[in-house]
Amino acid sequence: MEDLRVRTRDICKLFDINPERSKGQNFLVNEKIYDDIVSYAELTDADDVLEVGPGLGFLTTKLAKIAKRVVAVELDNKLFTFLESAIQASSNQKIEIVNQDILRFNPQKYFPEDYKIVANLPYNITSIFLRLFLSLYDSSPSLIVLMLQEEVVHRMAAAPPKMSLLAVSVQHYAEVEIMRTVKAGNFWPAPEVGSAVVRLTLKPKKFNKQDDKLFFKLVKAGFSAKRKMLKNNLAGGLQINPEEILFSLSKSDISTTARAEDLSLENWYKLFAALYQFML
Repeated sequence: MEDLRVRTRDICKLFDINPERSKGQNFLVNEKIYDDIVSYAELTDADDVLEVGPGLGFLTTKLAKIAKRVVAVELDNKLFTFLESAIQASSNQKIEIVNQDILRFNPQKYFPEDYKIVANLPYNITSIFLRLFLSLYDSSPSLIVLMLQEEVVHRMAAAPPKMSLLAVSVQHYAEVEIMRTVKAGNFWPAPEVGSAVVRLTLKPKKFNKQDDKLFFKLVKAGFSAKRKMLKNNLAGGLQINPEEILFSLSKSDISTTARAEDLSLENWYKLFAALYQFML
């Protein structure tokens, strides 16, 4: 681990790269964990990979040894310049570096068919990144492997009675597996929180786009006020007669005193079916 830490510091010094906490620039310096991440992606030589936040390219080169093609998206200009020169020097034809904000990236332009995502994601864009890429109907990935803040990973994988809007949102689109935890000392500079690697295997879409939006209108209303019972949140958030809410809860085998965090994903689906006619 020390060799990779030294290499990371030397590269940063040579290219005047100053890791910024505000950008989530904490470089992983443990080669074993890089190897673990690659193994979790279950790559073959037929796979296209989208890597987000390649940093200094240590993971990028490991991915490219197995995958058919790697498109690595890096926002930071200094890191992009280093990566571009490093890839050119190596003459690696399987890697393409893109200098762009991943939240403005169009996967359909680069991946006309199936692809996987591997990312040591800046923690401050986790929610919007997940919402964007999990809900894609065109150019949707088949598998996503992410390094995230440990607390967030556990929230994503939660079960009743500790569900959240994040848990429902992620589990609606994907099977969630916590692969391993990663202590702060495995990064340079060390972050203030522990990390974990999560694997998301995407499911076939449950609804069409229009019904998907309606479903999340229901879920967001349910979680709108944490301390209130679900029936009150739904009646207020959806402007539906409280009697209809109570009847729909009973019809869905959900307690009338339940809170949103008590519901499983299947409970939400049953409730959505019961309330669907009132939401159109």
